[in-house]
Amino acid sequence: METLIQPKVLKGFRDFLPNAEIQRADLIEKLTKVYRSFGFVPIDTPVLEYTEILLRKSNGETEKQVFRFEDNGHRDVAMRFDLTVPFARFTAEHKSELYFPFKRYHIAKVWRGEKPQAGRYREFVQCDFDTVGSDSAAADFEILSLMKTALNAIGVDKIHIHVNHRGIFNRFLARIELADKSEDILRIVDKLAKIGRDEVKTQLEEISGDSAKAEEILTYIAGGKDFDDTLSLLINLAGGEADDTKRMKEIHEMMKAAGIESTYVFDPSITRGLDYYTGIVYETFLDDLKSIGSVSSGGRYDNLAGLYMKDKVPGVGASIGLDRLLAGLEQLGLSAKKGSYLDCEIYCLDDSLSVHYQKVASELRAAGIAVEVFPEAKKMAQQYALTEAKGVKWGILIKAEDAEKNVLTLKNLSTREQFIGISTKDAIERIK
Repeated sequence: METLIQPKVLKGFRDFLPNAEIQRADLIEKLTKVYRSFGFVPIDTPVLEYTEILLRKSNGETEKQVFRFEDNGHRDVAMRFDLTVPFARFTAEHKSELYFPFKRYHIAKVWRGEKPQAGRYREFVQCDFDTVGSDSAAADFEILSLMKTALNAIGVDKIHIHVNHRGIFNRFLARIELADKSEDILRIVDKLAKIGRDEVKTQLEEISGDSAKAEEILTYIAGGKDFDDTLSLLINLAGGEADDTKRMKEIHEMMKAAGIESTYVFDPSITRGLDYYTGIVYETFLDDLKSIGSVSSGGRYDNLAGLYMKDKVPGVGASIGLDRLLAGLEQLGLSAKKGSYLDCEIYCLDDSLSVHYQKVASELRAAGIAVEVFPEAKKMAQQYALTEAKGVKWGILIKAEDAEKNVLTLKNLSTREQFIGISTKDAIERIK
């Protein structure tokens, strides 16, 4: 007898049953609608890229997370670990076919070989939106505004978006003569929430070789009591006003003009570990579940596309980590479960009426109602159990005498209320 293979998935990967996949698909539909309302258009890129494309500008941490291998053509290839680097390649390759500023959204899977944990997987969906071709406060603000609007659209209201500017931090590091170690310092500071202040200070002292400088960095990332106070502190520590601090002031004015400034926190500890960011950076946290980490993040990356072409194309964007967000919503009890997209089920009381059931179903679908016909005249308990599992709200029962009169019984499966002997037209109006 042939040995059966045990069905299993790799660690950090998952199957999605209908309840979970419907919820994910619903959120993607809502996000897509918001992206389009801001003028963003969809693109797609390959799962596999040449490794040199993905890793030409990355640090050792990124290389450790990439799924990389030699394909059958002996090419060094890797699976995309985010959607931003492939977008930079896309922009360079199709520059003559695009119009600028170009605003795109891309919703797709990415892969990272990092340690799986709550809300963090090796295969997950990112929902990206970026603007390239404009280095302006307006472009920066639009991304920040879109982040809030998109999350609110999927029912996530209790959030705060933490913003910072890498340029100001780089000026500060240059003033304390640590500019040559900026990438290492940025990565250490980015771990503040994970490893704590004391461990960050220890690592900063090791890199800088100066406990006073380490303390000054900690003062910098601690910030002030509010947006304006923090900005004043950073201007002082970075050596004065410059384009980067003026940009943050302008963005803050736009936030206030739009009446959404309370959602944003100026947080100098937000640095984003990826080294392609050059300007404003941001991360989004659920107020009631900060432990799960950022559910939406991004920043300005003016030099990224320059890796693949001579022309400099400024860019700014963000990504919503859909799977981490869904894990957070589930922990908070905010995830809505449903087992189908059906509005109505037509029960099969008599196999001889199957043709009539399909006729009624067609009339309902023509009216925009999602409906299915139970295929066999099984016990009603079994038919009811199926519709309950699927979360169907309405049921239709048609006996032989009903079919002759062209009427039906409509039942609200939640309240058990019944409407007996009504027409298909009346049923459509009640369902709608």
